[in-house]
Amino acid sequence: MQEIVCPNCGEDENLRGDSKESRKTEKVTVICETCEIKWERDLTPRCPLCGSEDLRTALRSIVDKSRGTQLSIQSLTVVYLCPDCDAEELTVWNQSNTPLPPNELPYDIE
Repeated sequence: MQEIVCPNCGEDENLRGDSKESRKTEKVTVICETCEIKWERDLTPRCPLCGSEDLRTALRSIVDKSRGTQLSIQSLTVVYLCPDCDAEELTVWNQSNTPLPPNELPYDIE
């Protein structure tokens, strides 16, 4: 996920987004509550490695422990895969058409 920071003061926590204020649905107006600057954030997905907008959608499972150490799929999330940078995962998705495994598994805090 791309970190969002104010282009004016560098604030990264005291930000507010408003999609109603934006004229286009693929953009969100972001307001920095520190310096009160407004800017539009483009919601077009881009590859974080190469910047390409030519991405494919896939599903990734989110798992949690349901009983003891048994893992169960709790939900699914949409992920965007770059044909160049995520070629391996994209191949798995295209061949199986089942949700991709999670990036992280839950663990016990001791």
